Amino acid sequence: MKASVCEGPGRTGKNGPGTVACRFDPDLGSPHINAMAILKIARMGHPVLSRRADPVKDPTTPEIARLVKDMIETMADAPGIGLAAPQVHVPLRVVIFQVPAERTEPGEAAVDLTVLVNPEIESLTEEMALGWEGCLSVPGLRGVVPRFTHIRYSGVGLDGKLVQREARDMHARVVQHECDHLDGVLYPQRMTDLSRLVFESELKHMIVDDDVVEDFE
Repeated sequence: MKASVCEGPGRTGKNGPGTVACRFDPDLGSPHINAMAILKIARMGHPVLSRRADPVKDPTTPEIARLVKDMIETMADAPGIGLAAPQVHVPLRVVIFQVPAERTEPGEAAVDLTVLVNPEIESLTEEMALGWEGCLSVPGLRGVVPRFTHIRYSGVGLDGKLVQREARDMHARVVQHECDHLDGVLYPQRMTDLSRLVFESELKHMIVDDDVVEDFE
C-alpha cells in the first residue's frame, strides 16, 4: 500500500482560501488529516481520481470517523449531495451521500445522510436511464450519463455494522456515481454521447420538454 500526501491551499468556505494537509500512512492504514474541516477537492486530472482506492482495514477507527466528519462538512460547503474520499485526496474506499426530498423523483423517498465504507454494488436490472450529472471534481460541467435504474448496495458503517439497501432512480444514480470514484472513474468516462457534455451556463440550450434532467452533486 503506497503513501499518498497532499498539502496545499484548502477552502475555508465557498471556495475561500485556507490550508489543508492530508497524509495517508501505509503502516497504520488510515488517513491522518491535520487541518481545517473543509478539505480541498481534487479536480479531474489529479492522479488520486484515476486510481483504485484502497480498502479500509478498520472502519471504526477515530481516523476514519474524523475523515467522514470532514467530508460531511466539505460536502455541505460545496454544496453537494455526495462525496468520495478520493475527492479529498484520500485514496480509501469511503463514500458519503444523501438525497434530499427536493432532489427526488415523484413517489421516491428521500435518503438520509449515509456513510459507506468498502461499498459494493450489484445491478438488479439491465435497464438504464439517462440523466444529467455534475461532479465537484469536474466543476462547471454537466453531462448525460446512463445508469442502472435498480441496484442493491452494501457496505459497512462507522460502527462496523453492515449497511445493505436496494435503490432506484435518483438514489441509485447517486450511489453509482460516488462508488465510481473509488474505482478511478469520473462520470464523463461513462458518457455515450460527448456532445451532451456542456458547461453549466449553456445547459439551458440542451434541455427539451421531455428531457430527463437530474441535477447532481
